[in-house]
Amino acid sequence: MTDPSPSPAHLRVERPTPGVALLTLDNPEQRNAMSDQMTASWTAAVDELAADASLRVVVVTGEGSAFCSGGNTSWIAGEPDATVDRLRTRMLPFYRAWLSIRRLEVPTIAAVNGAAIGAGLCLALACDLRYAAAGARLGAPFVRLGMHAGMGATWLLPDVVGEAAARDLLLTGRTVDADEALRLGLVSRVLPDEAFLDEVLAVAADVAATAPIASRLTTVALREGPPADLDAALQWEALAQPVTLATADLQEGIAAARDRRPPVFEGR
Repeated sequence: MTDPSPSPAHLRVERPTPGVALLTLDNPEQRNAMSDQMTASWTAAVDELAADASLRVVVVTGEGSAFCSGGNTSWIAGEPDATVDRLRTRMLPFYRAWLSIRRLEVPTIAAVNGAAIGAGLCLALACDLRYAAAGARLGAPFVRLGMHAGMGATWLLPDVVGEAAARDLLLTGRTVDADEALRLGLVSRVLPDEAFLDEVLAVAADVAATAPIASRLTTVALREGPPADLDAALQWEALAQPVTLATADLQEGIAAARDRRPPVFEGR
């Protein structure tokens, strides 16, 4: 695993295999809470990745025992007299900074190695795929802290698990273990704690090996959510599929299948 540049504050950026970027939230003493320094580092990292034409997949994980314990709320508790307008002015850029991962038109994977709580869960929800370690716990306990949900929770959670499960999680504020998260559809797989990240990175390498133009278009389509109706889906696919049919990667994919060999896609 290589690290081409010095790591920014509270965040490690590595390139474990070609086309794969690994972002590790690195403030384990605070259970990877979203500090101001980490937020600035995250924004800069996403901007850099957005300009990287070789990027094919992004994996997000946490250092230590937690994925992310959420926003650092100490400043909220420390400003009891702050006005609504002041707090709103601070919260919106914070939300948008962390949800900027959705700007990346490549598949993103949350490797939930431990607790993903509050805004930390929302970060995982903002990714296209979520894999959980067996010991992970996930929850949105905003109401238990006396606050309304933030970081897009009221949109992201119903989008992933449906209205009924989202209402249960948001109104009770309870946390769930990895197995229940899998049953709810909150995560796609539960993997053993041992070698968890290695297994997720193996999946990422498989995704990175697919045709990048087709992968990007599929990612964009899925992020838009369900089409209004079947005809709307057909209209999009009738535009997107011909784009991929006109690529050299299509010819390579067909030739590789005929020759019974792995394809080598170049994104053209």
